[in-house]
Amino acid sequence: MRGCGVPVPRTAGSRLRYLVAGVGRFRNDPAAALFEHYRRRLGGDLALREVEVPGGSDRAEREGGRLMAAVPAGAALVVLDERGEVLPSRVFAERLARWRDDGRRTAAFLIGGADGHAQTVRDRADLLLSFGPMTWPHLMVRAMLAEQLYRARTLMDGHPYHRG
Repeated sequence: MRGCGVPVPRTAGSRLRYLVAGVGRFRNDPAAALFEHYRRRLGGDLALREVEVPGGSDRAEREGGRLMAAVPAGAALVVLDERGEVLPSRVFAERLARWRDDGRRTAAFLIGGADGHAQTVRDRADLLLSFGPMTWPHLMVRAMLAEQLYRARTLMDGHPYHRG
């Protein structure tokens, strides 16, 4: 498979599906078009669930409850968090491939609100993932994540999209 170190799917049914659950709504945000571009390229294997929670002192906990409610049973749980691991694209693809090969059907990615994730959500994560030490707009993170999921899929499939 061109030496990328990422296993090729054994069967068409072994594809890993992705769920992005995030706080807030795209509405007319320009990042929505980019997210949709990569969602189409993933051929229906990427779903989006949006939640909104009114303000209050326990907002992160309530957001966490709504985000966790969107996660299917048995899914690998990735929580995007500024204190998480920063992974090269190939390593990210290898992690997804390992979950797929271990029989996981879905990888769920949670993007919290302005206050971050509640500790209870962080504690349940299979992976705490960071896109670096900079702060990114949450809606932009969705688009960046969709591109990285597409890039990972192409690495797993041996497609030349990733040239890094």
